[in-house]
Amino acid sequence: MTVRAGQAPTITSVVLVSETITVTGVRCERCVGRLAGALQGHDGLEYANANLIGDVTLSWDEEKTSRDEILAALARSGFPEAATERE
Repeated sequence: MTVRAGQAPTITSVVLVSETITVTGVRCERCVGRLAGALQGHDGLEYANANLIGDVTLSWDEEKTSRDEILAALARSGFPEAATERE
């Protein structure tokens, strides 16, 4: 919300995209900590939660970042997206 003197407040809506992806390289709690460090401070990332299986649930502001940018940050830290089977 933005408020300026003499004006009514304006409300800016933010549309978040949420997805759970699977990455490789997560083997222990320390790995989960490294993964968290790779995403810490990523502009536009609103939520991230990872488990020991390598599932990472993310929510991000599509106007500030993208799925590809988040995946690139994870890959640079040793957690690339797992290959998916195609039907």
